[in-house]
Amino acid sequence: MPESYYRPLGEGTFESTPHTQGAWNAHEQHMAPAAGLLVHCLEKTDPRPDMRLARVSFEILGIIPQGTFDVRTKVIRPGRTIELLEAEFISGGRTAIRATAWRLALGNSAEVAAVEDETMPGPEETASFDGMTAWPGNFINSLEFRAVPGLRPGRGQVWVRSPFEMVDGEPTPDLVSLLGLVDAANGIAARVPPGGDSWMFPNVDLQMHLYRKPEGRWLGLDTRVTFGTDGIGLTSSVLHDQTGPFGRSEQILTVRPLGRG
Repeated sequence: MPESYYRPLGEGTFESTPHTQGAWNAHEQHMAPAAGLLVHCLEKTDPRPDMRLARVSFEILGIIPQGTFDVRTKVIRPGRTIELLEAEFISGGRTAIRATAWRLALGNSAEVAAVEDETMPGPEETASFDGMTAWPGNFINSLEFRAVPGLRPGRGQVWVRSPFEMVDGEPTPDLVSLLGLVDAANGIAARVPPGGDSWMFPNVDLQMHLYRKPEGRWLGLDTRVTFGTDGIGLTSSVLHDQTGPFGRSEQILTVRPLGRG
């Protein structure tokens, strides 16, 4: 088995490896590594050392197929202090994911810096967590999980990391590695168990806001899951590295019994 999620084929073309396999359909990719790859490509788009990604928004437009696909990126709003980037994941002539990202100028705001998000216990204070084994798919099986005591349906704190590189032959920056795990948040404190005669609750988007650039390979997810009464839900997470919180993520969900379109 390869030790990466993707193989580069040149000119913005990539091939997925078996480690990207998703949980809802065996023939599709999990959104998490696909998001990580798009962040990887956005970071390489006309890079500016005086700026960084502050928000990345992904629209999931359909099944994310396994196999060969293209990533196309561009700057759609250049600027001296604010830029808007776009990335598209294109397979078989169809855009499966569209991402936009705000890249903001760096500056010294230490004098007024403050964070209200509470810090969760670190991975060294937690125990191994095997609750994700209920989820099928090679991507989830490629990860290591640790849970903070008190995890329950709808609420929990879990640490996750991956042993694999994002792209074969390239060291993975911490930002790419961590953001390539965020979409797993929708499964760590599921309100109902996956599979069987149960419910499905896939997310149709992924929004990430980053008030600090993260470091390291452990991603902490302080997660809440809400199901509404009309078939729509929301997974909300405070994102952590081992230093503390660095941002937030949101995933809007379509909640319906398995077997219904």
